[in-house]
Parts: sequence; C-alpha cells; structure tokens
Amino acid sequence: MIPTPLWLANRPRATGRTRPLHDAWTGQCIAEVAQAGPAEIEAAIAAAEAARPAMAALPGWRRREVLEHLLARVAANAERLAATLTAESGKPISAARAEVARAQATLREAAAEAGRLDGLALDLDRDAATRGWQGFTRRVPVGVASLITPFNFPLNLVLHKLAPALAAGCPVLLKPAPATPLSALALGEWLAECELPEGAFSLLPCANEDAAPLVEDPRIAVLSFTGGLVGWELKARAGRKRVVLELGGNAACIVDADPGAPLGHVVRRLVAGAFGQAGQSCISVQRLIVHRELLPALREALVEAVQALPHGDPRDPATVVGPMIDEAAARRLEARIDEALAHGATRLAGGPRQGALLPATLLESVPPDLPLYREEAFGPVLLLEAAEDFEHALARANDSRFGLQCGLFTARLDHALRAWEALEVGGVVVGDVPTVRVDRMPYGGVKDSGLGREGPRWALDDFSETRLLVLARP
Repeated sequence: MIPTPLWLANRPRATGRTRPLHDAWTGQCIAEVAQAGPAEIEAAIAAAEAARPAMAALPGWRRREVLEHLLARVAANAERLAATLTAESGKPISAARAEVARAQATLREAAAEAGRLDGLALDLDRDAATRGWQGFTRRVPVGVASLITPFNFPLNLVLHKLAPALAAGCPVLLKPAPATPLSALALGEWLAECELPEGAFSLLPCANEDAAPLVEDPRIAVLSFTGGLVGWELKARAGRKRVVLELGGNAACIVDADPGAPLGHVVRRLVAGAFGQAGQSCISVQRLIVHRELLPALREALVEAVQALPHGDPRDPATVVGPMIDEAAARRLEARIDEALAHGATRLAGGPRQGALLPATLLESVPPDLPLYREEAFGPVLLLEAAEDFEHALARANDSRFGLQCGLFTARLDHALRAWEALEVGGVVVGDVPTVRVDRMPYGGVKDSGLGREGPRWALDDFSETRLLVLARP
C-alpha cells in the first residue's frame, strides 16, 4: 500500500513515518498516512511565516478564485469524498453525502466573503483640534493560522476553518484528527492546483504529542481548535495569539405544552437530532425537557420511533445509526449508560453494544448529578425528563456547564423571546432541534462550550484585524 502523503508548504511529502487507518465498520486497513514529526512541523511553520506577506498581498478576487476552485473540485468528487468519509469515520453514507453538500455551501459562503473585507470611512472632524481630519479602516489578515479539527465532521469542520482563513489571506497549518485525515488531505490535491505562494498551506497529520508547536509557537497569530475540553489547556499554552475554541456541549431541547407543530414532526426532528451521526455531534440532542402534560404522548411516540431506527453497515443507504468512531468510544458511553441504570434511570429503548455499534438509547429519570447528564455524551443516547412549566424547563436547560445551542418547540412567541433572553447558550433554535447549523449563522458557545464564533462571515473577524489610516490636515 502506497502511503498517502501529507502536504508541506504546498507540496506532497512522504516522511518515512506512517499511521495505518482502518475502516470504522469492517476494521480493514484502508490507508497508510504519512505523519509529520518535529522537523516537518518546524518547516511548515517557517514556510507559512515566510508566505505571510505574499498571502496578504493576494487581492480578494484571487482568494475568491482559490475557494471557487476548491468548490468545483469538491462538487466534481462528491461521491469519492462521501465514500472516504464513510470509510474513515463510520458515518452512514447518507450523512456523508449530506456533509459533502454542506462543504460546498461552506466554500460558497467563504468565496463570497473573500470579496467583502470592506473598511469604513470615519469622520474625525469632531472638535477644533481635528478639524478636517478623516479616517479610513481596512481589514488585513492577522497572520499564520493554526487549525486543529476533530473526527466527527472530517471535511466540513476543516473547511469551516480553512476556507475563511484563506478568504482572509492567512497562511494555514492544518492538523486533522488522527483517525480521519483522508478527506482533509484530498483538499491538498486541489489547493496545489492553485497559484498560491509557497508555504500558503500545510496539511499535517501528526500525533497529538508532536503538535505542541502548532499551539505554542509565537510565529502563529491565531489558533482555531474544535474538540474536547482540552481546548482550555491549549488556550493556556497559546501565549499571546488569538484563540478560537469550539468545545462541544450537552445540548438540551425543550418541548412546550403546545409545541407549535404536529407531534409526529417533533418526534422525527428529535430522533434525527439525537441519533444522526450516531450522536457524535457537539449539538446533538442529549437532554430532552418536555412539559409534563405532553410527556406521556411524546414518550410513547419516541420509543416507537427510536426502536424503528435502522442500525448497522454505514454503506447501506437505509442505515441511520452506524458505528461510533471506535470500540473504545462505544465502551465509554456504554459504561455511562450502565451507571445511570444502576442509579435508577429507566431504559425505554436501546440494547447491547456490538463492537463499535451502540444502539440508539432512550433513557428517562437519569439523575442530574451523573456524568451522563452533566458531561457531553457524544454518542447515540437521549435523556428524557419532565418540566412542570416553561420557566422550569428553562432552568433545567441552563443547568449545565456547557452552552452551545438549545432547541425549542413552542407555539408561543412570548416563550420564544423569553428563551432567547434567558437561555445561556450561543444560539436558540425555535421550531427545530439544536442540531441545526447553517453556514450564514454565527456558530459558537458560552461557558465551557468555547470562545468565538464560526461561519465564514463571522470567522473572518478572527482571521483578520482592523488597520486604521488617519489623514490629518495641518
């Protein structure tokens, strides 16, 4: 098997060190991927720093063309990319195809934003000392960008960082998740076809223990990290650079006494939000808070819907719940489920684990002090609880160290506005589950869910900064 190269300063590089990748469903080896070590990482940082002036000088239309080229390549290779996502992550093929479509939307938005780095004209003539003065601002790239991404959306979460960084004119250093680098490395093939300054991009699969310079090196201007709570440790090590963190959550969804939609629709959306991607999404529905009057009917419909979900081979288009990323992740969540059952929780749906495949599990009466309730489950489990009234539901949703997004089904506008006011989250989704993410929206959280906002328009703020020009009249 010929090793898949990494990309160092715009060029493919074999390093002599490889990591085997295994199909998440079959266990077969699907690739040997070149690994960056300290020498390659140092060379990539030095090349990116050297490329900084040339990248900053690229006009907006050139940056836009690069992103449009990536868009065309992703569209032309959509089925290849979807198959890669399914193989490396175990994502059902239907979800993999949806991720490739989302990747195209991300690139489309970022390409549009590349031409919108507009400045302002400022009237500084506000008193006698500055009579006739004028000011102007422009947005300039902040410098080298270090991007570290997780396994659960191996293509789209890469592009949520890579695309706006390139749109801003930043050289980029990307560390994809060790288990899922193949779709990210495919982007290197297509970036290399563009006329970019040498050092404009490096794609560096590497062991986590070798990645310290991508966090700590002072030549890096901004660190953008998506992953677990280790992000706070990375922030402490990052020094003076900008840091953007998306660290997950344990998202709640509230169903009001009048949900404002047919019960069947609500159940379908809840099931999709909780069990799509095998629950391995930081905005997966984990805690379901239902008004006590609606709880019996919703419980019955949910049990029926969860038990009917197709599980198994992610290459089967009918599969909804495929394997988790590996057996260790499935064992971890299984242990938390067992702990909850031992402490009085009731299992309404679910069953025994089979390797990395954990069946969709619906639990009720999970004690709120247990890890399954307090922490991010990151797997196919949904916790059902009752609320006495709407204010009680809001309080239960806020009873979390995380605050990424919250869903709300209600027919009442006053309840929607009250939720927007009271919920301690980065986003409130009314009429749907918190698992909604659209590329035009500012996406991010509060509390332990992170810092900053993503989405191409909003991420440009992190990859660029304001430069002022003052024209002073003597």
